Amino acid sequence: MLLTVSNLSKSYINHRVLEDVSFRIEEGDKIGLIGINGAGKSTLFKLLTEEIYPDEGTIHKNRDLTIGYLQQNAQYKGNVSLLDAALSIFKEQIEMESLLREMEEKMSILEGDELENHLLLYHERMEDFQENRGYTFRSEVIGALKGLGFTEEDFDRKIVDFSGGEKSRIELARLILTEPDILLLDEPTNHLDIQAIEFLENFIRDYKKSVVIISHDRYFLDKTVQRIFHLENKKLKVYETNYSEFTKQRKKYIEILKKTYESQQEEIKRQQEIVDRFKSYGNERLIRQGQSREKMLNKMKEEEKLVIDETKMSLEFSPSVISGEDVLFLENVSKSFGTHKLFENVNFKIYRGDKVGLIGPNGVGKSTLFKIILGETPKDSGDIFYGENVDLAYFDQEQDSLNPNNTVLEEFWSLDPKMTTYEVRSYLARVNFVGDRIFNLIRDLSGGERSRLSLLKMMLTYGNTFLLDEPTNHLDIDSKETLEESLLDYEGTLLVISHDRYFLNKVVDKIIVLKEDGTTEYLGNYDYYQRKSQELEEDIEITTNKTRIQKEKKKKRNLLREQKKLRKQSKELERKIIDLEEIIESLYENIQQVFLENENYKPVEDYQDIHLKEEQLVQMYEEWEELEMELEE
Repeated sequence: MLLTVSNLSKSYINHRVLEDVSFRIEEGDKIGLIGINGAGKSTLFKLLTEEIYPDEGTIHKNRDLTIGYLQQNAQYKGNVSLLDAALSIFKEQIEMESLLREMEEKMSILEGDELENHLLLYHERMEDFQENRGYTFRSEVIGALKGLGFTEEDFDRKIVDFSGGEKSRIELARLILTEPDILLLDEPTNHLDIQAIEFLENFIRDYKKSVVIISHDRYFLDKTVQRIFHLENKKLKVYETNYSEFTKQRKKYIEILKKTYESQQEEIKRQQEIVDRFKSYGNERLIRQGQSREKMLNKMKEEEKLVIDETKMSLEFSPSVISGEDVLFLENVSKSFGTHKLFENVNFKIYRGDKVGLIGPNGVGKSTLFKIILGETPKDSGDIFYGENVDLAYFDQEQDSLNPNNTVLEEFWSLDPKMTTYEVRSYLARVNFVGDRIFNLIRDLSGGERSRLSLLKMMLTYGNTFLLDEPTNHLDIDSKETLEESLLDYEGTLLVISHDRYFLNKVVDKIIVLKEDGTTEYLGNYDYYQRKSQELEEDIEITTNKTRIQKEKKKKRNLLREQKKLRKQSKELERKIIDLEEIIESLYENIQQVFLENENYKPVEDYQDIHLKEEQLVQMYEEWEELEMELEE
């Protein structure tokens, strides 16, 4: 047990956020903390880190417990390089490394007992250095940065030159490198592309310590957590399961709760009728009985009622005009900004009724491609063909089309000033803008509220081809599910940029992967794309291995042929050496014989001939040695 929370309550002024919350966190727990926006999830994290304190209840932590907290949209601040920012958390290891280098230099000037004592101290420091990740921290830093989408070219860039989303990723990298006992992650996938999310999933699965995650990314939750903490109506309910199983259990729980509530309401109604009847009789005994029953009735009414947030979004997308069968064709489209190439060779075809997911790494130009299709940004080359009666409607993840100085009412009414007040209020209620909330300024709305308003405005465009750029960003899980159902019922055509893999699995029937050198299509949802891309990687690896094996076999055959050729040359040279040695030996014998027969004999020319042959023999020996060396290699 690492941490225990008992009967925790927290209020802000007169607004109760948490009430009687209890749970435990054990070593190795992977927990998903979920609930609608405003349920108190971030407040709970701040209580655990003692950023704020509870009004009631206790939080018991193990001694020396370390907690790492990634706040939503947290950004690293500093004017150092990316690599230095990440390495700075290993200040102790860097200092130890420097000390060890100094100790190594000192060894050369010490002798005797001093050297022996110095060596003992050095080995102790070396063991401490090794135990404190001294030999691995640099590779861990590089692995974390690359895993979260940074390149080696980024390592020397100053922090001030990075975007807000990149600074959030830097803070995430620093946090996971600290390896605290409990990691608290508030929407950690907000600024990550799919590859970086998969890296984080693998990290969390392999992490030996505990992690608690606030996330609306249902696919991410399914991949990482085994327990669900559900915050609703100020209370927390624990489910010992993953997210998908939680949704099933949650439905059963609501059904039981509804039946219990309905039975309770029937009993309350029956008891109220009895109380009213007893009071009406005017009999003192019956009046006392009625009063007794009324006390029981009031107690029943005070008991917890069914309080389930059923104010979900209600959207219904329907095109006013049906487009032609051919909707959108792109041929060899490319785009660069100066010397920076975003993409080229973009080719795909979209037909009426297609629901297509556009994915790719951050920065590849997905949003730019949308703006090219909309005619807001010029392309560098290629052609775009629009089908007959194609009516495009665009959801911008930045919601730049919303006027920050308008109220919600003014912003929506501007779509059609002929709408009545009743019609406008009815529409706004579909996305939970009711009562005085319709007079809130756009600039004061949360990200989720802006998204809901933008989706409502999009509904009233009645377009037949939707371009959606990250439509599930900022939406809570209930709102995401409503949007998914609405888009599944939509009879038009859909092209959506999304990192929400759960959404892509449920809604789309085709995946287009955008890369710098072009596009690849997969005729299925995200899981199908992942499976096929994995198979493709395996096929490429198999092909590569086969090619490598074939090359190695060919190389081996060539080497054997070459060795055979060299051995033949060596043997021939050996024979020539033996023959030449015999000739030289014969010439020496001949000179000696002539000397014995003729005292006036002068063998100058004969010796010159022998010397030439000896030089030739030396060269032959050198050639033979080179051949033998090649054969040994």
